[in-house]
Amino acid sequence: MENILDKATQWLTPTFDAATQKEVNELIADNSNDLLDRFYKDMEFGTGGMRGLMGAGTNRINKYTLGRATQGLSNYLIQNVQKEKLSVVIAYDCRHNSKKFAKIVADVLSANNISVFLFEDLRATPELSFAVRYLNCDAGIVLTASHNPPEYNGYKVYWSDGGQIVPPHDNGIIGNVNSLKFSEINFDAKEHLIKVIGKEVDDAFVKASVTNASLSDKIDRKNLKIVFTPLHGTSIISVPDALAKAGYSDVHIVEEQKIPDGDFPTVTSPNPEEPEALKMATDLADKIGADIVIGTDPDCDRLGVAIRDTNGHMKLMNGNQTMVVMTEFLLKKWKNQGRINGKQFIGSTIVSTELVNEVAANYGVETKIGLTGFKWIAKMVEDFPALDFIGGGEESFGYMVGDFVRDKDAVTATLLACEVAAYAKQHGSSFYEELLEIYKTHKYYKEHLISITKKGMDGAKEIQQMLSDMRDNPLTVIDGEKVESFSDYQASTRKNLITGKETNINLPKSNVLIYQTVSGTRIAARPSGTEPKIKFYFSVNSPLKSKENALTVEKALDAKIQKIIKEMKLN
Repeated sequence: MENILDKATQWLTPTFDAATQKEVNELIADNSNDLLDRFYKDMEFGTGGMRGLMGAGTNRINKYTLGRATQGLSNYLIQNVQKEKLSVVIAYDCRHNSKKFAKIVADVLSANNISVFLFEDLRATPELSFAVRYLNCDAGIVLTASHNPPEYNGYKVYWSDGGQIVPPHDNGIIGNVNSLKFSEINFDAKEHLIKVIGKEVDDAFVKASVTNASLSDKIDRKNLKIVFTPLHGTSIISVPDALAKAGYSDVHIVEEQKIPDGDFPTVTSPNPEEPEALKMATDLADKIGADIVIGTDPDCDRLGVAIRDTNGHMKLMNGNQTMVVMTEFLLKKWKNQGRINGKQFIGSTIVSTELVNEVAANYGVETKIGLTGFKWIAKMVEDFPALDFIGGGEESFGYMVGDFVRDKDAVTATLLACEVAAYAKQHGSSFYEELLEIYKTHKYYKEHLISITKKGMDGAKEIQQMLSDMRDNPLTVIDGEKVESFSDYQASTRKNLITGKETNINLPKSNVLIYQTVSGTRIAARPSGTEPKIKFYFSVNSPLKSKENALTVEKALDAKIQKIIKEMKLN
């Protein structure tokens, strides 16, 4: 505890303002576990940037941790980007303090003689990604904690390509940040270097979204009844406008969730992965007979889609299902336009459904697989400039259409989901029936995710121990099936447990473990990069001979997953 007290006492010096010193003094007086949690480590960059609880301390989001991150970024840009005039664009979401934090970040950048484009008000994260390239900036920053609870905030950095930072820039920036003392942050803003932006970028972004999401100019968009909820977030700024400009006129917004609010008062969690978060929207859909429900997370990079099943009930798609259907339709569009020639690819991740690989292969298109996180899909676009990127997604409800945005994008994905639904309805089908057709052609894949929360320093140790146990004592049988392969992305090895043959994994090292049986049953485990959680991903599959048999097959696959969870003692 002594080192923690030493660390906390440093926050009582004149480097820190009076309010911060008062907060830390109260923590020291209480001498509680809260003090330990706030100072036992420095806030780190993860798969989604820097995200955490707000408050004083090195392990919290505050003026000084954000200031140090921005000073480190400024130093890195000055050292590594050979330009006379550097520029950075900043956006922020609806969370508490986001606007204030965005101005602090702008101040630090301008203090370092870097020009800043600062959005006038909250904006969607994908618009920030778009704006980096549209404004020809050297980097971008968004203040957001995505779907985390209200007490969280965060900070994501984008490079000049519009994608989140990846090697070598991420390590270079982190090295600069870690070498800084808080006293070295320059907060003295040069206001003339800060320019407020808004409508011009909004209009360009929405126009590009509509263009990229369009499947055909012959779709009857006015006949699709849509319910949309922004879940109190930023998407209210862009999604209704994009839908209107695309030609969708029968759009119903959930009024109770329309106004941006960092408390997210109508939901337990503003996470479109969870049925509870979309309940108001699905209730409204049932009331008015809507065809499709769309809900987005607070920073509008992920979307939940609910559609009517064959019995007419609203059914929330998981991210894998939405990704597969939208990919199928994009590929069909490219094929009909005669644009598939072997020089295209789809992007996916190591924990997403393998069904998308089969769908792409059916069109003669390769699927490139990256680590978890959309920054790796954006990197693919940069790594393979001779190839056309059609689209890509991941299981966590994110999708990206084309490369005009280099991050998951719920604005364009919302338009694409509605295109699929409108096209299907026009041709006597539905979004759900299109999914069943894909299952019939290939196999019925069912995925399930379990997240186990382990908070604080002890929780972090527990998570690492769980992964170590799985790494040191690999599963050899899953639900009576022999495990064929065991992949350890930390060691960069894939071992065939039947033949003993070992091969290298050609991806950056990551703390992910994946088991796969001969029949394709798959279990993946990894720590969350943005929350104190360990995540387990389950995927099972079975042939589907007819759409009428879909419910029976789904129930059998669900039962199989639950049996595996019980077998692993995770429930």
